[in-house]
Amino acid sequence: MEDTFRWTLVTAIAPVAWGTNYFVTHEYLPAGHPLYGAVFRALPAGLLLLVLARRLPRGVWWWRSILLGICNMGAFFALIYLASQLLPVSLASTIMSAAPFTMALFAWGLLAERPTVLVLTGATAGVGGVVLLLGAGSTSVDLRGVAASAAALTMSSCGYVLTKKWGRASDGPIATTSWQLIAGGVVLIPFAIAVEGAPPRLDGPAVAGFAYVGLVATALAFTAWFAGLRRLPAATVGLIGLLNPITGVLLGLLVSGDVLTLRQVGGLALVLLGIALSQVKPNRPTRRSANECRSASTGVELGQAQERG
Repeated sequence: MEDTFRWTLVTAIAPVAWGTNYFVTHEYLPAGHPLYGAVFRALPAGLLLLVLARRLPRGVWWWRSILLGICNMGAFFALIYLASQLLPVSLASTIMSAAPFTMALFAWGLLAERPTVLVLTGATAGVGGVVLLLGAGSTSVDLRGVAASAAALTMSSCGYVLTKKWGRASDGPIATTSWQLIAGGVVLIPFAIAVEGAPPRLDGPAVAGFAYVGLVATALAFTAWFAGLRRLPAATVGLIGLLNPITGVLLGLLVSGDVLTLRQVGGLALVLLGIALSQVKPNRPTRRSANECRSASTGVELGQAQERG
């Protein structure tokens, strides 16, 4: 239990960092260049981690890195930006909050991690809490934005579970994260040139913003996320990811000086309850205790047979 709690704290670094990323991107990064923004976010972070890991992909990890880089970084970053342009933030975040369910389904199919009742209950509470926290009601819904959010949710959930599956016998989360970031950034470059033309000029605040996004919200966050995926069930990691919208809301309130409404407090409590439920492990008899029970039962039956004899 103590080891699970420790890795939960490590994994929580990722969604908290991603939650602060919204504010930094909105305030300091240049608008109108989502593809170049994704390239500037992924490539420097990947190169930095590669220097730390000092390992290149080998064998099947060349094509695995490209596939995971597209699912977890390249296409994911672009789809999330498209969804944020077409949908209210509350609705896009609510769709993405279904990650505990989608990750649980992929983990069930790819890793044979059967979701427990507690995890499913926690996921339901977490999604309900996000709805209360953000208020997902909207007068108009752009179906293209919904499709982009659903595609981002599906691709990232599948990519995270595949990272967990393939990373069990790999060179560690720093190395595999660096390969994915570099692959995702390189794949985006031709699309950025074709769609956005020349890269934007960056002033001092933008350079500082990209430094934070690259170092904290990407390099550190994804390394912590994939490290947690190695040691925790995928559905549990998906629930921890709900700290992302919580961080965004709390940071926004801190900057604006507003206070939480009663509905938002209830939503916050539901999300935290859902995460807490994912940490509870059902009591299952160990193999030793089960054998002892069978031995005791056999002894009783033999005694009764002797008495009857």
